[in-house]
This record gives sequence, structure tokens and C-alpha cells, in this order.
Amino acid sequence: MPTLNPSAPIRVQNKSARPKKDFSPNQVAVLCQELVGRWSQCRPPQQNARRWLEQYYVGEIEPGDEQVPRTDPATSALSPGVDSIDLVDWQKPLLWQVGYLGEKYDEWVHQPVDRPIRLFHSDFFESLSKTAWYVVFLVWTPVVLYLSWVSYTSLAQGNTRLFSSFTTEYSIPVHKYYFPFIFLLGMILWSLLEYLIHRFVFHMKPPASNYYLITLHFLLHGQHHKSPFDSSRLVFPPVPASLVIGFFYGVLRLLLPAVLGLSVFVGGLCGYVIYDMMHYYLHYGSPKKGTYLYGLKAYHVKHHFEHQRSGFGISTRFWDYPFRTLIPEETFKKED
Repeated sequence: MPTLNPSAPIRVQNKSARPKKDFSPNQVAVLCQELVGRWSQCRPPQQNARRWLEQYYVGEIEPGDEQVPRTDPATSALSPGVDSIDLVDWQKPLLWQVGYLGEKYDEWVHQPVDRPIRLFHSDFFESLSKTAWYVVFLVWTPVVLYLSWVSYTSLAQGNTRLFSSFTTEYSIPVHKYYFPFIFLLGMILWSLLEYLIHRFVFHMKPPASNYYLITLHFLLHGQHHKSPFDSSRLVFPPVPASLVIGFFYGVLRLLLPAVLGLSVFVGGLCGYVIYDMMHYYLHYGSPKKGTYLYGLKAYHVKHHFEHQRSGFGISTRFWDYPFRTLIPEETFKKED
């Protein structure tokens, strides 16, 4: 089994098997950027970046050599933190295997690989767990536009009053001009919900002895951290999403007058669509250096590859400040 010499340069190939560049271990973060779509500011040197590069290892170069020994990727070491034999069978659906990893699951799931994941035996259920990024936009944008029109025209009738179920004398009328502010409130509430779900649900640490909680965690979010560049699993598929969205709409209907609840809901739904589009872009887009999205991309790559227990904001870092989960700023020096 070939292993990497820490003092030797590394020759890396992309999936088309064409040689790219030679890098020393000290340049591992720079190479990480190239391999994963110009993700920037991985702290050099760090273990997950090194592990990631080993998936592309084909041999070592001696000074003056022009030819590179080809190594079968199937026999290459995928991860120095795991035995040469992987803990799962990648030829079979993973969802029913991960629960047996027990105490090894948390370390394993945070060692990312660059390969697609299959979750289910059934082709039907597998198709429901995957979606292209543009499907989310095409499905939910018309819903946002239609419900916004319904909310505005309903408020324009002048029949909506806040606290009317408790008192008629002191109830507050809600005019149609308030709709943009209610819509914005819904977006803000979504950003908080995005943070809370990501931190307390998606990043719960399931007990090592609980097969079902480990399986649930992998289904909800663990599979994304294991294979962060599986493009078919970067956004929430519409069918399961509709169940979650319907639940939150029901909660708002119970707490607020019908039209007011709908107005908050549609703002939150818009926030969700923006979040999903941004999440995909943070993985596959190339924002211009110095822009807001560039900073978010650098922030999100740190969350995936180094700070999995912090940096839970995706569309915004705002909530990481009051909840004290902000990833610390670091200075990154790129070698020539």
C-alpha cells in the first residue's frame, strides 16, 4: 500500500486523469482550493486538507523526473486517520451501514471524501433524496410570488387586526403597507431558524450506542459533511422540504392571524430559497475576492474542513456572534 512521504512533493490528478501541478506539503491549502473549486483560505497545514489530497495521489516525484508512476486509486490510501480498509462498503447504500460505526462515526463523518453517496436501496427513495439546485428555485419561487400577492391583497381589505382574539378595543390594524416589513421579519426569523436547525439538529452528536440516531444524523446532514461536493445533495429536495415547510406554516397559523401568519411565512419561505441557492453557490461558485460571498465561502469551507463545531451561519454569520460560535479570523499566507 503506497503512503505519502511528508517531505516529498505530491503529484495530483483530477478525475480526467490529466496531471495538474506539483505541491509540497506546505502548499496543501493552496492545492485544496484548486481541487474543490477555488475554495479559499484553508488554514495550512491541516489534516482534512491533507486527507482530501490523498484521494488524488498517484505517486511521488524525484528531482528531474518527468514521468510519474501511476497508482490505482482503488488501492491508494484515502485517509491517514482510518485504516487502509474503509469502515463502510461504498458499493452498497450507506444509510443502513453508518449506525454500526458507533464511536467511530463522528470522526469518520467529518473526514470528507470526493465521491457520490448512495443512501437507499430503492431507486425511488434514492431519487427523492437528491435534486439539482435549480429545481428548488423553479418549484418555490412561484409559490413565494403567489403567496406574496395573496398576502398583500388580503391585507389591503383592511380586515386584519393584531390581538383581535384577545381584545377588540385595543387590537391593532395591520395595513397593506406593512407587508414589506412583515415579509422582512419572516426572512429574519428564517435566518435564526437556519442557524438553530444547523447547530442543534444537523450538528447534534448522536450517542455512539444509538444506531437509529446515528442513521438519522447521517440522513439529515452527516452525508453532506462526508461528501461535501456531491452536487445532487447540496439543496433540500422539494418533496421532503414540503413536509417541513408545511409544519412551520401550521405553527404560524396557530400563533398569528391567518393573513399575518401567511405574510410572515412567505418571507421565511423566500429566506429559505435564498439560503439553499447560496449554499450551493458557496460550494460551486467562484465569488470575486473581497465580496460578501467570498467571505462567506471562506467561512463555510472552514466549517467543513476544520471548525465543524462552529460557524453554523450559512447565508449570514450574524447569529454566530450572539451564540458565540463564530469561527475566529486567521491570517492565511500563500506560498509562491
